[in-house]
Amino acid sequence: MRLAAWEFADPPKTGDAGDTGEAGGGQARVGEPERAPGVLLLHGLMGRASHWASAARWLGERHRAVALDQRGHGQSDHPPGDIYTRDAYVEDAEAAIEQLGLGPVVLIGHAMGALTAWQLAAKRPDLVRALVVCDMRASALGGASQREWENWFKAWPVPFATLADVRKWFGEDDPWVERPTPSRGEFYAEVMQESADGWRPVFEPEQMLKSRETWVFDAHWEELTQVQCPALVVRGLDGELGRAEAQEMVRVLPRGEYAEVADAGHIVHYDQPDAWRAAIEPFLDGVLAR
Repeated sequence: MRLAAWEFADPPKTGDAGDTGEAGGGQARVGEPERAPGVLLLHGLMGRASHWASAARWLGERHRAVALDQRGHGQSDHPPGDIYTRDAYVEDAEAAIEQLGLGPVVLIGHAMGALTAWQLAAKRPDLVRALVVCDMRASALGGASQREWENWFKAWPVPFATLADVRKWFGEDDPWVERPTPSRGEFYAEVMQESADGWRPVFEPEQMLKSRETWVFDAHWEELTQVQCPALVVRGLDGELGRAEAQEMVRVLPRGEYAEVADAGHIVHYDQPDAWRAAIEPFLDGVLAR
């Protein structure tokens, strides 16, 4: 499996601490600067690493910020078959941390990426120093939700003639849109590629449904109880994660904290990037101070 990862910073200069030529780096030597703490950003279903560009740039001021194109997404491999399992996504993130020498890392995940993040934090506490969960539910969503998604994919008017059509449909005309949301149109324009007959998604909708069905029928509270690192649960006020469930997730997490972003839907970091930063930066500052 070939995975693409994007580092939103200049590469380390030769001789910097941890530049040992081996995956995982090493401890800083006397007289050399310490390595910047690692952050791994995990997008949600249908997303891609570039969706994190805005957040990664300010994170890169104090962290080594890397965003991963998860399997079946972006520029990572899109193999056919039933390999889009929870274990596979977790193992991909685990491999990225180890091969890029990011650990112990701060994991920041949106939606499906948040579930991957807290499952990895539960599995490998040695690799994860802190966790940010953005708008992902821990409860089971069930078969009705999966059928709704199947019908939604069928409603997409693909191929789109232009990117402007993509932005308009996802930002205004999509029946799931309650009010015009330009940021949503931009989000989906980012995951389209031009083909001979127009613009189509870079992913296979069937593979996205296979990925989704590996978690929608199960609840994921037990894994939350196993997360020992500091964890921040963030929700958009108009997102998919309700306040009561978010606060219960915080209660279940051994070291949970809560934040919410006004005027934001499900894609919080895209809808309100400045407010998203204001919500998570104090938490990250606290992690660095520990």
